[in-house]
Amino acid sequence: MARILAVTNQKGGVGKTTTCVNLAASLAATRRKVLLVDIDPQGNATMGSGIDKNTIEHTVYDVLTKKADAAQVVKTSEAAGYDVMPANGDVTAAEVELMNEIGREYRLRNAIREVAANYDYVLLDCPPALNLLTVNALVAANGVLIPMQCEYYALEGLAALMNTIEQIRETVNPSLEIEGLLRTMYDPRNSLTLDVSRQITDYFGDKVYRSIIPRNVRLAEAPSYGVPALKYDKSSRGAIAYLALAGEIIRKDRKAAKEAVPA
Repeated sequence: MARILAVTNQKGGVGKTTTCVNLAASLAATRRKVLLVDIDPQGNATMGSGIDKNTIEHTVYDVLTKKADAAQVVKTSEAAGYDVMPANGDVTAAEVELMNEIGREYRLRNAIREVAANYDYVLLDCPPALNLLTVNALVAANGVLIPMQCEYYALEGLAALMNTIEQIRETVNPSLEIEGLLRTMYDPRNSLTLDVSRQITDYFGDKVYRSIIPRNVRLAEAPSYGVPALKYDKSSRGAIAYLALAGEIIRKDRKAAKEAVPA
């Protein structure tokens, strides 16, 4: 069964979509089968994976509103090397349509179950808000990957996200865990960056990934070409950092699997 990770942070501009796209490509490069589910109405992960959000017939909106099965919506990105459940502005309407529906928070989980057996990893790119779309992702996920910049306001937003994760765990998804915190757009020349990084590590301990994503122009340029950084410039510092993150996640999952086997 696939490992399902919700990549989320209610603060915008912290590298959620960049992380989803580049981690998906890095996991795929290790011969893992990967599905990226874009549930952000902006559709940036869709475009960054080489799929035109303006011309697609079906999106995750159709899955959430039961107008199409997950298998009908999933597209293979030849450019990126993994599968995508795409999104565009239509996804915004799903929140309104589901408002009075019973079991609305389970829609994404039920849909992913139809295709999860085909993948090793499913990555959920969430919108920068704690709304119904994000709740659907947290209910569907096994773990939460939190990208964050090492700056003052990041800590404040993190507290609210932790409260939401705890509420989801207590009510509808008791198996939900914090997979890890990922430091993004990291600039070691900045003293505040170093200070906040130290605070995060002191508080969360081994939940903080050792892999760190640096500020890197190739990561910023790659989306305009519709490819991950690994396909755009595999020797760039950004691409290498995401490969390291993929390796760290795989090793962590392998260790957890071995510990779960009875002696």
